[in-house]
Amino acid sequence: MSQVTTQTKHSRFNPLTIILDIFGNIGAGTLNFLAALGRLTDFTYRSVKNCFLPPFFPAQLGRQLIDIGYFSLPVVGLTALFTGMVLALQSYTGMARFNAESAIAGVVVLSVTRELAPVLAGLMVAGRVGAAIAAEIGTMRVTEQIDALRTLSVNPYKYLIAPRVIAATFMLPVLVLIGDIIGVFGGYLVSVYNLGFSPGPYMEQTWKTLEDIDVISGLVKAAVFGFIVSIMGCYHGFNSGRGAQGVGAATTNAVVSASILILIFNYIITQIFFS
Repeated sequence: MSQVTTQTKHSRFNPLTIILDIFGNIGAGTLNFLAALGRLTDFTYRSVKNCFLPPFFPAQLGRQLIDIGYFSLPVVGLTALFTGMVLALQSYTGMARFNAESAIAGVVVLSVTRELAPVLAGLMVAGRVGAAIAAEIGTMRVTEQIDALRTLSVNPYKYLIAPRVIAATFMLPVLVLIGDIIGVFGGYLVSVYNLGFSPGPYMEQTWKTLEDIDVISGLVKAAVFGFIVSIMGCYHGFNSGRGAQGVGAATTNAVVSASILILIFNYIITQIFFS
């Protein structure tokens, strides 16, 4: 018996066995990742296809436009306002070392329109809307309401997912455009009333620095981010596990995955526009 036990212990620490276990775990993780990627791709294809095919549900779309757009405006507006104010203060602290205070207006407007407004709005909407979408659809999955829709010959992709995808893709650029204005206004307030800049030259420098491509790139990012937030929220909610724990995990996964994809696609889109 002791000899068998000794052989078993030696087999556990066999270098070949350890290497095979490592590669086995890597292979299993790779296969699981590819399987999840395939499911997400299929879900995205079905969702996009059903956005363009009748029947449509305008009442559902209107409700989602209000929920995603109008009710997200306070958090996006406050985020943009204080971001612009902090950016002006930080820029002044750095630029004053090189006697380049006149560049603050350009730094604020470019930073807000190109990067900060779309990224921060996307992250805020992911935390608010993505979590809400995942929780709502996940609860419907747990309570078998999605199965009931299929029983009533209603396509859940058309009734639940398409309105949310369309609303988020359309409304996030609107939120970002408003956030651009509020963020630049926040930088203006701090620069004029706290740092002592003249209002006329500050606004002149702002308009001189800003170009159409700066605003357009931010709005394109916003549309992509809105699509990502809605797809990830719907996907994780639609594939939610059973019970409250499954809905909670779906909500967490929706926010985390949407936030990571927003940062990844932010770099990709920036590379496309400004490479």
